[in-house]
Amino acid sequence: MGSKLGAEFIGTFWLVFGGCGSAVLAAAFPGLGIGFAGVALAFGLTVLTMAFAIGHISGCHLNPAVSFGLWAGGRFKGSELLGYIVAQVLGAALAAFALFTIASGKAGFELGNFAANGYGEHSPGGYSLGAALVCEIVLTFMFLMIILGSTDKRAPQGFAPIAIGLALTLIHLISIPVTNTSVNPARSTSQAIFVGGWALSQLWLFWVAPIVGAVLAGFAYRGIFGEKQA
Repeated sequence: MGSKLGAEFIGTFWLVFGGCGSAVLAAAFPGLGIGFAGVALAFGLTVLTMAFAIGHISGCHLNPAVSFGLWAGGRFKGSELLGYIVAQVLGAALAAFALFTIASGKAGFELGNFAANGYGEHSPGGYSLGAALVCEIVLTFMFLMIILGSTDKRAPQGFAPIAIGLALTLIHLISIPVTNTSVNPARSTSQAIFVGGWALSQLWLFWVAPIVGAVLAGFAYRGIFGEKQA
């Protein structure tokens, strides 16, 4: 279990540092900024690389919603949920701290939204709470369907990290304008800790919606496509 939790801690650190780091440091860099598409790709690459690196150790969840979804799908023990979630949130928080330390080393640094997730006036595109809720539920649902399908014993073996990484890239391409894209409560929590205020007050949505979407997907996949494979 220690190896699993260590893998989740390191993997979630990499997801937040790479994904949110690209948004904070590189997205709007003068003349060479990577923009929305670059940030989306960065998040996908973090999951793809970690899936190959630690998938055989912990399953490479990196996300409390994924852990809940795999539990609902019969692929993960409920007794391990709490440990995984704590490791994921701590890894994400350390990544946010490292990112803050780097970003604040530039003269004239302003925290801004620090890649935090939000709705209403804190949505990049001004989308409402209702729109953000539906977006996060639907996209997390589809993310888990892809994870469950690509890791199914009946699926082609060895390609799951590619499908999952590309799925997360697509999810970000769709929803960065809506919520800055969460589908991951640990990722949302890590940034909200540093932004405080509005980010913490809106954080509930980025726990509730992803977990609801993930659990629905777990039950749906298990019910429609097959028995549990744990």
